[in-house]
Amino acid sequence: MTGPTLALRAADLDTADPLAHHRKLFLGSDDGAVRSYLDGNSLGRPLATTLDSLGSFVETQWGGRLIRGWDEGWLELPQRIGDQLGRVTLGAAPGQCVVADSTSVLLYKLARAAVAARPDRTEIVVDRDNFPTDRFIVEGIARERGLTLRWIDVAYDGGATPADVAAAVGPRTALVLLSHVAYRSGYIADVPAITAIAHDAGALVLWDLSHSVGSVPAELDAWDVDYAAGCSYKYLNGGPGAPAWAYVAERHLPTLDQPILGWLGSADPFTMGAAYQPAEGIRRLVSGTPPIIGMLAMREMLDLIGDVGMPAVRRKSELLTAFAVDAVDEMLAPFGVVLASPRTASERGSHITIDHPAFAGMVPELWQEGVIPDFRNPGGIRLGLSPLSTSFSEVAVAVEAIAARLATSGGPVAGGSA
Repeated sequence: MTGPTLALRAADLDTADPLAHHRKLFLGSDDGAVRSYLDGNSLGRPLATTLDSLGSFVETQWGGRLIRGWDEGWLELPQRIGDQLGRVTLGAAPGQCVVADSTSVLLYKLARAAVAARPDRTEIVVDRDNFPTDRFIVEGIARERGLTLRWIDVAYDGGATPADVAAAVGPRTALVLLSHVAYRSGYIADVPAITAIAHDAGALVLWDLSHSVGSVPAELDAWDVDYAAGCSYKYLNGGPGAPAWAYVAERHLPTLDQPILGWLGSADPFTMGAAYQPAEGIRRLVSGTPPIIGMLAMREMLDLIGDVGMPAVRRKSELLTAFAVDAVDEMLAPFGVVLASPRTASERGSHITIDHPAFAGMVPELWQEGVIPDFRNPGGIRLGLSPLSTSFSEVAVAVEAIAARLATSGGPVAGGSA
């Protein structure tokens, strides 16, 4: 396929896309200096309305109401936005989600709570290809608690399967920690099947939804999930450093024993009591002061996703990744580029990874050209396709730019044709 043909095909898909008009709602979508932004799975574009809403908050609430704002709604925002998140993207009934802390801190809290709930068990199951934070956190907990890690080795272009988990869990398993969508390959785990396998072994499961929330629908209640957490600066467009969120199934809330006891997670914070008594419900997971400013942009994106609907978001995601895979096969595979993601659309999230030895040196050059994908060691480019802010034409621009650089760096590999 030649470049112009790919570009025309992308333009036709953009014209037919029923969600295309939402792209103009995001700041920078018409910035000519950024020709292709395919890193929304690391940092999503801000909504244009966020510029006004943050300014209005600073002027009228922070500046106008000052300390009174805490009594006028700020303290309720983490649970209010948590409930909205649960309803719009997670399939979670009210009272089970809260916005607080970073993903790392929430994963630590939930993992520690899970092993505390299984005091007679000594093992944590995790896959070797999980995001470093997830692995590092359970490594630390294993050291703290004298536990053993059981590692799952997964396919390079896949992730943990029900069979993998069934082979790893047993009577000593306290916790299984996995990602809904693998951060590198984009593989979607079979959450209900894996959760059921872990439960049959008497274990609890903690799911990291950082690379799926807002792009891949979830049904945490229906899937019988125990705990979940994720960030909000990718497909939820909360901005750099935006607070993360956590889910705790209602059945676990009365006995949730989280390790970071803070005053706002206590039953009556403003009594300044001498001894800690946990709050009822999901608020017991809170430790410190809610990050109010950081969660405002997230709320606006949830409003938009709620209007569009997660099924429509997911349809656009599958079409984008399918177009990207086809373009890679036709334009980049002849240069030796390898797809390191599932080929079936229903098995992958909203990003794909492609591998080539030249990519490490190429990505900085692409950024200079206004083509912004994501690099992952040792030689992978992730093409992150945010359904509401990414166009098919941006995909075409990126693939054409990569192909052009590969062509000038030595031409096709042996046996291939450009």
